Amino acid sequence: MSNDTIEARRPGAILQRRRAEAAGWMFVSPAVLLFLVFVAGPFVFAIVLAFLDWDLLTPPEFAGLSNFERLFSDPELPQVLWNTFVFAFASIVTHLAFGLLLALAVNNVMNRVIGYFARVAVFFPFLISWAAVSLLWKYVLDPTFGYVGQYAAMVGIELPNFFADPAWALPAIIFIDLWHTLGFTFIIMLAGLQTVPSELIEAARTDGASSWQIFWTVTLPLMSPTMFFATIITFIGAFQIFDPIQIITKGGPQGATTTIVMYLFEEGFQAFDMGYAAAVALLVFVIVMGVTLLQFLGRRRWVHES
Repeated sequence: MSNDTIEARRPGAILQRRRAEAAGWMFVSPAVLLFLVFVAGPFVFAIVLAFLDWDLLTPPEFAGLSNFERLFSDPELPQVLWNTFVFAFASIVTHLAFGLLLALAVNNVMNRVIGYFARVAVFFPFLISWAAVSLLWKYVLDPTFGYVGQYAAMVGIELPNFFADPAWALPAIIFIDLWHTLGFTFIIMLAGLQTVPSELIEAARTDGASSWQIFWTVTLPLMSPTMFFATIITFIGAFQIFDPIQIITKGGPQGATTTIVMYLFEEGFQAFDMGYAAAVALLVFVIVMGVTLLQFLGRRRWVHES
């Protein structure tokens, strides 16, 4: 028997190992407790609730698969899902495009003071709460009191009532979301740009490559893992958009801005159909998980691992 085995079997060594294990469990127990209370517990409760018929006022009754059957026959759900996917797709495209352009511009600023000010200016709106941002833009774009409409009228331009016109309501929400959350994508892109080796860029420039060729053949491929991460995070956040819609349009006009989470809220806390709302919540989970898995499966086609 080796000396290590004899040492491991000594009472002192066993006690020390158990103390180390207990200390490890003590360190992870807050995270485990938070996960059980705020993630696993509500998720299990939502699954159970989806099989019930409950209006929050009377005792719940078992409903079987009726809530899930309603998902396939609900006439409002296709439009709701269309609004949500349009918003998510537009959010991904605009965040990646403008976030990368801003990151490239700030990364090329030679003056450190100007670069620091630009970083703060772009990221600052992300620190403002959604409630304040929503009320701000609801006033700014108001056709009667908003200064955007007043300045446009001074030069002879008549702007539409953005939040009352079904054709403009969702684009207006997309713009507000971009203004509010672009700073987060910008920081991610800027961090990714700073990981691109300067030696590769200098080598390409020495070989006579233009700025566009350097961006297309060097910078963009090396930025693809960062863009992949930003795509996933942006989709997950955009697919669950709720706050500005609830505050500004409440899903209107004519359901033009009703997204899946807004619809979930309406069914659960306005129609008091908690069972169907739970079924919609599970549908959101399945869609987000499915799209995320598809993104991971397709990452090899465009993400360059280095």
